[in-house]
Amino acid sequence: MLGIFLDTETNGLNAQKHRVLEIAFQIVDVATGEVKERFQALISQTADDWKRSDPESLKVTGFTWEEVSKGQKAAAVTEQIKELFGRLGIKRGQAVFICQNPSFDRAFFCQLIEPETQELLLWPYHWLDLASMFWSESIHRGKKEPQLFPWNTGISKDRIAATYQLKPEGKPHRAMNGVNHLILCYESVVGFPNKAKA
Repeated sequence: MLGIFLDTETNGLNAQKHRVLEIAFQIVDVATGEVKERFQALISQTADDWKRSDPESLKVTGFTWEEVSKGQKAAAVTEQIKELFGRLGIKRGQAVFICQNPSFDRAFFCQLIEPETQELLLWPYHWLDLASMFWSESIHRGKKEPQLFPWNTGISKDRIAATYQLKPEGKPHRAMNGVNHLILCYESVVGFPNKAKA
């Protein structure tokens, strides 16, 4: 089974108004932890889309108009993702998406590859979230150590990281940094059961 560990950076929180600025993912064998492929792309924006940016979101990402105006066209990024998924044989039942906030990332991912195309290509429709994995694990751990119940620790990715003595995600947020941090947290919470020991 493959995990598509994915993160997006956007110019706002509303996928009907705002646009995906950057996407990154790593395709990982969830049994062994082996990274099969990495992908990252900065996506160019129109001046009108950029004007609709939420200033608070841009503070988080640190992106500037100068940067995003030099990104790739969305159509080119779409084709690259389709080619990569096709080459690796990404199909439902054989792969899942894993995100910190899949309801957010999936909405912006659909700006690049519309749901009808994903369905036609039989791409995975399961988008799993780290917070739910952590919640379940924390309930079990909290039965022995109540301070570890998720309502005591918090469930943001940085709070999950702190629970496992990991560093927070670096700032400003960039998509591949988010993916790297997501995988680090996932390995601490869930693990890769067949990963070779160093």
